[in-house]
Amino acid sequence: MSEIADDDKDGSAVHYFVDEAGDDVLFGARGTALVGTPGCSKCFIIGALMVADPEALASDLSTLRESLLADPYFKDVPSMQPSRRKTALAFHAKDDVPEVRREVFRVLLKHEMKFFAVVRQKTTVLAYVRERNLRDTEYRYRPTDLYDTTVARVFKDRLHVVDMCNVTFAQRGRSDRTRAFQTALETARGRFEAKWQRKVDSAVNVVVSTPAKTIPLQAADYALWALQRFYELGEDRYLQLLWQKVSLIHAVDERERNAWGTYYTKKKPPFTAV
Repeated sequence: MSEIADDDKDGSAVHYFVDEAGDDVLFGARGTALVGTPGCSKCFIIGALMVADPEALASDLSTLRESLLADPYFKDVPSMQPSRRKTALAFHAKDDVPEVRREVFRVLLKHEMKFFAVVRQKTTVLAYVRERNLRDTEYRYRPTDLYDTTVARVFKDRLHVVDMCNVTFAQRGRSDRTRAFQTALETARGRFEAKWQRKVDSAVNVVVSTPAKTIPLQAADYALWALQRFYELGEDRYLQLLWQKVSLIHAVDERERNAWGTYYTKKKPPFTAV
């Protein structure tokens, strides 16, 4: 299993798997604000899971899924039926039953990985959009803007550590946004270079895929689900379970002490450690 690089370049490559939790929608079809209404998430989160050995993780998750599908205990569970195209196709924390989730978490905890995420509070994003509309009547909010700027925040300090960064994004809808994802990473590179006056010459390989095709994306989904449960419902037991795999959570809009938000690390979790 390869080592995960954190500091200086070591000539190796790293593998990131990127997904989202919540939605980036602020307005309805007629321009009515949806934030704070039923069905609209409170937060929008982008997470990147750095996996040391993606092939080993994929193998273990595939083996687990096959064994669960063959287990008579699950034979009548709706999400396990092939026709539903849910757990039978890929693990997805929102759809998986609790017994399945527990087994997936067991596998994730055995693997070397590090989770990075940026959390945006949509009430704050909405306030910014409204304020900007007052200054610039031509400005129009686009959900993809929130996605792309959040990706740039996630990777701001991530692209310089090794010679090659392989970044796999979970596909969003049917449109091909590969170029947009590449641009977001270039923005992250530029911000790092401007801040530290240091050239970043790491190569970045961008792939857009689905969790069924690229299995480590399923692990990213689970990490994001745990974080989302904490922010949306105040439920921290899943996040506590995975916290050993968390490197950095940037809560951009938690600005009680700092204008740049709050950073949570392994030694500084957002919950009260037991």
